[in-house]
Amino acid sequence: SPERSYVLGDPPNYSPTVADSVTGIARAAGANVWATFLDLLLVDGGRELLNSPVLNFSEGNLDATREMLVHPATVFGLGDGGAHAGQTCDASTTTYMLSYWARDRGEDRMRVEDAVAKMTSATAAVYGLGDRGALRPGLKGDVNVIDLPNLRLHRPRLVHDLPGDARRLVQHVDGYLATVNRGQVTLRHGEETGARPGELIRGMR
Repeated sequence: SPERSYVLGDPPNYSPTVADSVTGIARAAGANVWATFLDLLLVDGGRELLNSPVLNFSEGNLDATREMLVHPATVFGLGDGGAHAGQTCDASTTTYMLSYWARDRGEDRMRVEDAVAKMTSATAAVYGLGDRGALRPGLKGDVNVIDLPNLRLHRPRLVHDLPGDARRLVQHVDGYLATVNRGQVTLRHGEETGARPGELIRGMR
């Protein structure tokens, strides 16, 4: 539906308005809506994406999502085992939590410490991962060092690097200075260091 399809852009806009929809853009230009739809798909050499929200955007905004995020009974998380890797890029949700909900949202934004707790200690507690989720002696020592003012998502791009030349969307981000896993730096400024200290988790711990 052109009325429910929005130009994503770079950086991506996940909180669009009616004016950002294909219908809104066509109306403002006095152009045919379907011709506009096709023209938008050709932007940036065909790399532009149109976002068509399926859930939590029924009122044309993210207010319902915020209500769920701040509720004390809500657990933050998303994953489908890669079933829709060519349609969505869910890996950006944690970055969006910080860059939008805890920084850019406006007057009703979340506190940074609450957003971090939702993604770390609260989630670890729900799944019984007692060896992580907080910075305390004896725990696993996973840390992201983040430049919050400069945290910025880029538009997802399609790559064919899965077995059988299958496709997936990847999304790069600026602002992660370092990622530490079990006390070892695994990424620095988004680039892998070669360290692989992670291990498969089997059940509570």
